Amino acid sequence: MRRFAIITGILSGFLFGIATPFSKLLLAGLNSFQLAGLLYLGAALAMFPYIFRRNSHLKLLFHKGSLAKTIGIIFFGGFAGPLLLLAGLKTANAASVSIWLNMELVATAILGVLIFRDALDRNTWIGVILTIVAGLVTSFGEGSSGLISGLLITAACICWGIDNHLTALTDGASPQTVTFVKGIVAGSVNLLIGCLIAGQGISFGNVIPAIVVGIFAYGISIVLYVTSAQNIGATRSQILFSTAPVWGVLLSYLFVHESFQWVHVISIVLLALAVIITNLLSHKHIHTHVLMEHVHYHQHADGHHTHLHEGETVPGSKWHSHLHTHDPLTHEHSHDPDLHHRHAHD
Repeated sequence: MRRFAIITGILSGFLFGIATPFSKLLLAGLNSFQLAGLLYLGAALAMFPYIFRRNSHLKLLFHKGSLAKTIGIIFFGGFAGPLLLLAGLKTANAASVSIWLNMELVATAILGVLIFRDALDRNTWIGVILTIVAGLVTSFGEGSSGLISGLLITAACICWGIDNHLTALTDGASPQTVTFVKGIVAGSVNLLIGCLIAGQGISFGNVIPAIVVGIFAYGISIVLYVTSAQNIGATRSQILFSTAPVWGVLLSYLFVHESFQWVHVISIVLLALAVIITNLLSHKHIHTHVLMEHVHYHQHADGHHTHLHEGETVPGSKWHSHLHTHDPLTHEHSHDPDLHHRHAHD
């Protein structure tokens, strides 16, 4: 399960990394609200075929126990975060913004410890510190305008840090359903505001590219991130997601033709070290699982999913998603702060 979560986390970072340079290009013909709206509508469009499947569990996101988390995901992840990012992107080059986005890891880690019971040890904190240093190194090449962009993007990262933890704890629906709801609501609101501000229609030549970027960089990427976060926790998934700047920087040089800067190389090396060191983490102790019913991707070979499927034999290594119940259990093994391991530590 951990290997699967690592792969999906890295893939989510790759797909999100392509968004920064292309968003920089698209901002020439769209305002921030319009672009944010189209990106998230693209994400919703990618999930549209899935949402009509019987096991999407769309209504579970709006039950009493999940409604507050759903509203928080939409506001912080789909509205405030993208707008702050695009505002920062206007006054700095795309490569630097790509690296600054790793402040999301810092925000996720701090919020996880203070609020969301995400247990971190020495290796994870080393990764967080390396990420902070990478962001500071990048800012040296930007001047005063870089400071303003850095503050805007840091604010965006705090919003996404909240979104990350709320998403990791949302187990009442599939990752595709979470992505669809965030995309359709946040996308519609942002696009409406953008069109009202602009006072004129959007060029069709800008709509299609923005939606295509949204499908891959926001839609599929978010699903992969949610899958990873639900299995290894928000902070560890965010460290894997932090590979996004590597792809963002490379594509910025190729498509936006930005000048080469050595500070970006130094930052990428620091980020690579952060990912490697943090994934050496091992957390093990006796813990108790309480009775739990939820929905998420899982397999039956991890010692936690022992439920039966009526009239069907499911191979232990097959990944699938459905509503299932966990009986109380006390045991000891290495684990991450996934959906099943949000217990307190003495």
